[in-house]
Amino acid sequence: MKITAFTLGRLETNCYVLSEGGRAVAVDAGENPAPMIEYVRKDGLDLTHVFSTHLHFDHICGNASLTQATGAVILANPADAYLRKLAVGRGGSGGAPPVPSFDFEPLAPGRREVLGQPMIVLDTPGRTPGSLSFFFPRQEAVFVGDLLFRGSVGRTYFAGGDAKVLPESIRRRIFTLPGDVTVYPGHGPATLVSFEKEHNPFFKGGLTSSLHMGRMYCA
Repeated sequence: MKITAFTLGRLETNCYVLSEGGRAVAVDAGENPAPMIEYVRKDGLDLTHVFSTHLHFDHICGNASLTQATGAVILANPADAYLRKLAVGRGGSGGAPPVPSFDFEPLAPGRREVLGQPMIVLDTPGRTPGSLSFFFPRQEAVFVGDLLFRGSVGRTYFAGGDAKVLPESIRRRIFTLPGDVTVYPGHGPATLVSFEKEHNPFFKGGLTSSLHMGRMYCA
């Protein structure tokens, strides 16, 4: 399976196209997904689904354009649906672009087959109530959205964030994966599970009492 990353929009959101044998899926679709559309068309890929890690505006702003261009079905956790009525989900304030309307089908934790290989949908709340991560065991890859970054974690003071739940999601769902698994985050560079377990300052010697402090990504 080939993984191609795109950094989109003013918040530099990482979005991914995963492809195998002429078929493809996406993980998140940020602001102005034209590079994703061009890539899919140039390579003659059949993009069938968009898997949403969570429904913050910078990860869904391109959903409508991407589905109109490809016919892909958007999948997301309904637990995040209420965010689309708030600024953090609908955009349109503080310089954020408004999110065009789109429909999605419900996505729940569990096992699926994607591009001919297993994908495990992990429930990883904390950033939002419905945050999901997508683990591909054969690929040794996990896509975590804004749950975990290289040397940092997602902020929790947006609507639905929970500073107690987020670190437990990381410990329970991500740090229990093999150390060689590559973590593909929603912002910034990729990292490894083993690196974060050993070096992430929010877990060395115990997590700080507040996830509002430290070096964190703006989205």
